[in-house]
Amino acid sequence: MATFTTAADGPPSDCCEQSDAMPSVLRYVARQPILDARGALHGYELLFRCGPTARTFCGDGNKATRTVLDNTVIFGLERLTGGKPVFMNCTQEALEERLVMVLPPKQTVLELLETLEPTPTLLHACRQLKAHGFRLALDDFEWKPEWAPFAALADYIKVDLSKTTRDQRMKLMEKCWGNSARFVAERVETPADMEQALNEGFKLFQGYYFCRPVLLQNRVIPPNRLVQLELLKALHQEPLDTQRVSSLVKRDASLTYRLLRMVNSPLYGMGKVIRSIHQALVLIGDEMFRRVATLAIASELVDLNRSELLRTAFTRGRFCELAAAATGQNRTEQYLVGVLSLLPAILRLPMETIAVALPFREEIRDALLGVNNTERAILNWLASYETGQWEQCDVFAKEARLSTDRLPQMYAEAVEWAETNLNLATS
Repeated sequence: MATFTTAADGPPSDCCEQSDAMPSVLRYVARQPILDARGALHGYELLFRCGPTARTFCGDGNKATRTVLDNTVIFGLERLTGGKPVFMNCTQEALEERLVMVLPPKQTVLELLETLEPTPTLLHACRQLKAHGFRLALDDFEWKPEWAPFAALADYIKVDLSKTTRDQRMKLMEKCWGNSARFVAERVETPADMEQALNEGFKLFQGYYFCRPVLLQNRVIPPNRLVQLELLKALHQEPLDTQRVSSLVKRDASLTYRLLRMVNSPLYGMGKVIRSIHQALVLIGDEMFRRVATLAIASELVDLNRSELLRTAFTRGRFCELAAAATGQNRTEQYLVGVLSLLPAILRLPMETIAVALPFREEIRDALLGVNNTERAILNWLASYETGQWEQCDVFAKEARLSTDRLPQMYAEAVEWAETNLNLATS
């Protein structure tokens, strides 16, 4: 998935101004997961944009790439990827002039865009970068004889399902037979896409199909899930009925363990050992307890093989909570909107079935059901941001009067927070 263009491509009409002063700070930096057949996280592709008025990086490719690399070094790959491999789109200049050498080789996969010229100079640069420990990926790859030497070097070959036919993909795999590269299916957005890619022999998958599982329309909510939904209801009531909440938590031994483990972690900094649910409620307060308990419940609901779903739910919850102040929304409600937006994927049930069991006011329930009201504004922005739909981000930000300067920083903070809490919740 290309995320910036070179000068030769020509800037789009609404592109950011490109003068000698390239923006020194990246406005938008998002990530898209790359998963294996089991749904386990393999790595992330980072998606960049220099500002809220540009769809992609544009103008002078060299300046754009220097800005990407400079900001990536300052921002830190670890912050957005949790140590997993990061796939970075690269221009001709970034590779031939070895600008990418500022990145950590063992963690970085350099993506060669389909717009590059397969010159001897580029091939020599790729060989040298491989020798330094970088891995190479061919992005949106379609077979051409001049690209054969690059295919032989590649560690990954990425193929866009939306731009190719099955026959084209089969012929491409035949041409690359014997190469060591792993094939990555891009634009995997539905369970049907995933099944098709698996049947065709792809080993890695990029997209948000894990958020859109096949829903079981006639399925009822399992009894143990009803208890957890009942707890969510109790957590949302004002004032919090501490005795009732404690009783509900105690009915689930695994949930009790997760909750106490999280509350006792350094992240929440209590400074003393908490040995009971009621003690935790008293010491950390209602708001903090609601947050921690929601995380613990989400962890209990999700199969650990689908940890990226849990990571996304945590990120959404924390981001919506952070952004709530900017829109005058209730922080606790927005936190729940973010986390619970993925409840259909977690339970494999339609939100219409789940919503009747949730005790929220009508506006919050409508937001979860997809109504574009004020309560859903933050989630709308985030869902677009996750997939690099920058223009849609701008529309939602303008409608909700959200600051495009602060939101990406909130996203990064939410990613870090989610990674820390995921480690606590699943260990």
